[in-house]
Amino acid sequence: MASVLVVEDDQFVRSALIRQLTEASHTVRSVGTALEALREVAQIGFDVVILDLGLPDLDGAEALKMLRGITDVPVIVATARDDEGEIVRLLNDGADDYLVKPFSVAHLSARMTAVLRRVRGGGAGEPGRAAAPPAVLRVGGLAVDPLRRQARLDGVTLDLTRREFDLLAYLAGRPGVVVPRRELLAEVWRQAYGDDQTIDVHLSWLRRKLGETAARPRYLHTLRGVGVKLEPPAEPT
Repeated sequence: MASVLVVEDDQFVRSALIRQLTEASHTVRSVGTALEALREVAQIGFDVVILDLGLPDLDGAEALKMLRGITDVPVIVATARDDEGEIVRLLNDGADDYLVKPFSVAHLSARMTAVLRRVRGGGAGEPGRAAAPPAVLRVGGLAVDPLRRQARLDGVTLDLTRREFDLLAYLAGRPGVVVPRRELLAEVWRQAYGDDQTIDVHLSWLRRKLGETAARPRYLHTLRGVGVKLEPPAEPT
């Protein structure tokens, strides 16, 4: 069961989604405009947002960017547009998944389950046996706790977005290893393809919070044309 915000201006589609998601045991709220969606998300915590692109007050692509400015809640875009270039842009702008209309609620529910499993770091364990919590990952003065989704640098908690944390945790699990960009897109962004700029932007934000720059890296090192690695700062000589 998940708490869902449906952002859809078509009353018929909206009513059908509310009814069928409720029947599937989800808690559902709905709005018909982008501004209402932003207000709801700012005031109420949701597990997932279903975002239509054809909204009356603001294009859904712009609404997605504004949502990403205030929250990391998973967003599944529901769109009648099937242009590959636009879908790539939406994923790069922060969408977690997309569905092209028309789609069944069963299909939507399956996508929601997959997105929430990724966000929560979940996976199926052995029946009747609790999964062992992942260990805290330590790289130099960095401590990354995947279970609590917390990261600390020299004892100070880092204020990271969900994607920044996912990127840091993935690299921290492979200290000193150069991780190819294609692997980061597949494992962190869950995309088979995408723009390298997406990774560069998030690396830049992450570096800022780690107190470093691309010109003077401490933890994050980019090997041009190859990938990225995270390793402890070199000891002063």
